[in-house]
Amino acid sequence: MRELVTTRTNPMIDPTLHFWSWEIPVYLFLGGLVAGMMIISGYFLFRGRHKEMSCSCLTLPLLSVVLLSLGMFALFLDLAHRWYFWRMYVTFQPTSPMSWGSWILILVYPALLANALIRPPAWIARRAPFVNGLSQRVQAHSATVKFIGILNMILGGLLGVYTGILLSAFGARPLWNSSILGLLFLVSGLSSSAAFVHMVASDPREQKLLAKADNGFLTFELVVIGMFLIGLISSTRVHMEAAMLLLTGPYAPVFWVFVVVLGIIVPLIIQSMAVNHKIAHTPVAPLLVVLGGLLLRFVIVQAGQASHWTRSALTN
Repeated sequence: MRELVTTRTNPMIDPTLHFWSWEIPVYLFLGGLVAGMMIISGYFLFRGRHKEMSCSCLTLPLLSVVLLSLGMFALFLDLAHRWYFWRMYVTFQPTSPMSWGSWILILVYPALLANALIRPPAWIARRAPFVNGLSQRVQAHSATVKFIGILNMILGGLLGVYTGILLSAFGARPLWNSSILGLLFLVSGLSSSAAFVHMVASDPREQKLLAKADNGFLTFELVVIGMFLIGLISSTRVHMEAAMLLLTGPYAPVFWVFVVVLGIIVPLIIQSMAVNHKIAHTPVAPLLVVLGGLLLRFVIVQAGQASHWTRSALTN
């Protein structure tokens, strides 16, 4: 990751030089979104909802492949040595988060394709009769379908946590140096994916279920954000200064207004009223949640690059 490595090796570099860097936040957001979609789709498979043609679990796998590939392309654009990325896949380094992430992604794609194989789109079934035949054999074994669902939930959880651990492994960035970051990105990914699937789902029952689930995810996300900030404030002076970047510093307006208020609290109020039949379900709240999840990655990535150990030490 070019920007992250650049600011790590040059701790006094002006962080505003990279404020408009978009590749890593987009990669982290799409990775978290796909992770949440895998968990939701896997849960529906486990519950046997693939038998219903209106189930979103029939369209999410291929959509996830497309979104994850776009995220991988964004990461590719950020690499300083792009044509050597294949080396990540010829070795495994247990202490490297990037190595873990690379191998998790290797497993994610087959899991998504196996999910899509359960009931492939009609245009694929018409052009590839063998796929349709294989799909019918898989559907005949409920244990196999449940196994694919569990596999997608497990790999989705690993992918979601990895997007946060990828940053937390950078000890030179105090804002990222938190064990809570993996959980925060996982919950945010679940919230964003539940909101997204709520918009594309065609079954009203599924929309209501996802709205209720998203309310739970949003509430838990607020708790995790609080834990994240408290953990920083109660740590060293450098971590406290990093937390101030979000609490009262230059990133505070975006964090509090667009991430916390518009991205979590307002959608939580709207969706709570919708599931209690006080107002109709609208795409407003889901759109705010998805936008808030994206901006959360931008704020964390950019504020993290602005946090330093060296700068604080030199001012003492």
